[in-house]
Amino acid sequence: MTKLHELNQIGQSIWYDNIQRSLITDGGFQALINAGVVGVTSNPSIFKKAIADSADYDEAMSRLAAAGKSTNEIYESLAMDDIAQTADLFLPVYEATDGLDGYVSLEVDPTLANDTETTISEARRLFTALARPNVMIKVPATPAGIPAIRTLIGDGININVTLLFAVANYQAVAEAYIDGLEALAANGGDVSKVASVASFFVSRVDAAVDEALAAVGNTELQGKIAIANAKVAYALFHDLYSQARWQTLAAKGARPQRLLWASTSTKNPAYPDVLYMDGLIGPETVNTVPPATLDAFLDHGTVADTLETETAVAQKQVAQLADLGVDLDAITTKLQEDGVASFAEAFAALMQSTENKRAELKPA
Repeated sequence: MTKLHELNQIGQSIWYDNIQRSLITDGGFQALINAGVVGVTSNPSIFKKAIADSADYDEAMSRLAAAGKSTNEIYESLAMDDIAQTADLFLPVYEATDGLDGYVSLEVDPTLANDTETTISEARRLFTALARPNVMIKVPATPAGIPAIRTLIGDGININVTLLFAVANYQAVAEAYIDGLEALAANGGDVSKVASVASFFVSRVDAAVDEALAAVGNTELQGKIAIANAKVAYALFHDLYSQARWQTLAAKGARPQRLLWASTSTKNPAYPDVLYMDGLIGPETVNTVPPATLDAFLDHGTVADTLETETAVAQKQVAQLADLGVDLDAITTKLQEDGVASFAEAFAALMQSTENKRAELKPA
């Protein structure tokens, strides 16, 4: 038994924040499954690194380029194939957990983050094309993304809501999920077959808040607000899913939209490398972990239920920010805007690296 199995006994699922063809073909994902990993997430940055920095895709790219496929068609073919094969590998996990875990996430084109209708149509297209019950489509929690999430859940599509930083934004996402399930149930759909996670980004909050705290001369709260903010969101999770409105859906087999901790690698080298794993362990949660952080946790992480401790302290720490003149709402709003821009830039870089390789590999 590994530490990941111990986390699972507490009620936390560990997903792997990485994907690459060699992990599929060389048994890497199967080894991770054996170690207790129960899901996978991807994003444009991950695909860029996989395609540009390895030879894993050269043969497939050569074939697609020779067939006259465009850069976008080549990328989508490669990415969809990776997602489909990985979903097939994790299908036994999905079945063994009765649909709780075993999911593989693919992101809608991040340049659509402010376009509700196109996000909806793209998410529908990707989910239909992949045709696997354990695929999640990633949609950002932007003002345009919230109504898209509501509609897509109402369609019965599994959604990984991404780029969450603020507790108020999380509440809007949770309400969109519940609205969507109610619409699905009203239309005769099976709410027990839909899954969703709300991906709360963690380390970036400390990076931004620490800078603001330094500007006002406070060191006491540095390195503490990201986890405190997550604990406040987790308390809200418990409140939302204990209400009568939710109980009506739960009676029909609906599952809560679990909080997923993302951006859990430590950005500040002065902080422990497992800070955002050790500090965010609790029931009904997911932590999606990049390779180096997962290795570090397996080596020297501590398994303990930490999310349900010192909630009042966390709330007090967050409240202190206002007294210090630090506007957490403004910081989290900017973090989301920056995150959208960063993902769009990564997608553009992914397209450029794919084009470069296509040109390199295409026969003369």
